[in-house]
Amino acid sequence: MAAPATGTTYAGAAARTSQHERTSEAGLLRGAGARGAGLAVAALVTAAVALASLLVGREVLSPADVYAAYADFTGSDTDLIVTHLRVPRTLAGVGVGVALGVAGAVVQGVTRNPLGGPGILGVNVGASLAAVLAITFLGVTAVNGYVWFAFVGAAVATVVVYGVASLGSDGVTPVKLALAGAAMSALLGSVTSAVILRDRTSLDEYRFWSVGSLAGAESQMLAQALPFAAVGLVMAVALVRQLNALALGDELAQALGLRLWLVRLLGGVTVVLLAGTATAAAGPIGFLGLAVPHAARALAGPDYRWIVPWTAVLSPALLLTADIVGRVAVRPEELQVGIVMALVGAPVFIYLVRRQRRAGM
Repeated sequence: MAAPATGTTYAGAAARTSQHERTSEAGLLRGAGARGAGLAVAALVTAAVALASLLVGREVLSPADVYAAYADFTGSDTDLIVTHLRVPRTLAGVGVGVALGVAGAVVQGVTRNPLGGPGILGVNVGASLAAVLAITFLGVTAVNGYVWFAFVGAAVATVVVYGVASLGSDGVTPVKLALAGAAMSALLGSVTSAVILRDRTSLDEYRFWSVGSLAGAESQMLAQALPFAAVGLVMAVALVRQLNALALGDELAQALGLRLWLVRLLGGVTVVLLAGTATAAAGPIGFLGLAVPHAARALAGPDYRWIVPWTAVLSPALLLTADIVGRVAVRPEELQVGIVMALVGAPVFIYLVRRQRRAGM
């Protein structure tokens, strides 16, 4: 039986990780001071992007307009745009960005798969199928209605993927988890396609949600989703030392007292809470949870005590930037943020992978 985990053993794991960082995967920013200062600058950049998200759109606003909408609300078109559209949309971008980015970092840590993202656990396909079933068979057409079906679908799909991956005497392994996720994605994706192709109404409702968008965000929905995402974020922060130990390999992690099954189970719950909530609220948005943890790792190194906060700061900046681009690129129409993220995220991810390969990682 593995020895119980202690602070000393995890401190040892962190020390080993730090040694590993110095020898092979050190980020561009060396030392805690540089990383902390860089993180503060990144937070300021994210705040500036959030402000731009409030001001830029079909109607260009000023900071004074945003302030007056709350300090001196008159019910004008500008006030309604600020309070009912821009602020909920920006808050959704921040929340969804943090949730998807951190979920991707946790998936990559738990599976030790650099190509891992929330989709590898079946989150996206589970949420999509549940939303389609709610639209088709229950007649749910409001976004506030089927987002919760999507959340439940993401949770059920993740549980099934984890259950299938745990079959066998060796329990859950990163490879089995990836294979089970791929198989579940293919199966549920086929069922989703079969359902929407038989019903034109379901197809019309589903296709707007499935591309991923922040435009339909509402304050009530954000308030309901916030507790789930907050719990997931706290769990992710609590897991960073265990993820550092897991990065050393299963055998060494067990020797340090890590209960692998427990860490992977808690990691799966964390991903469901974060990615499930984000996907239910905004639809499937790809590449964010895949590419941003790589960028955080390239800047701050492989220590998850830095990867998680860096990812939490960089992800909303990238998502809101993509949303702003989508508002102005094809005026007066808009491109959904999921489409822009796919266009921007794919080449960025390819660059990061090629950079790591050249570095021999």
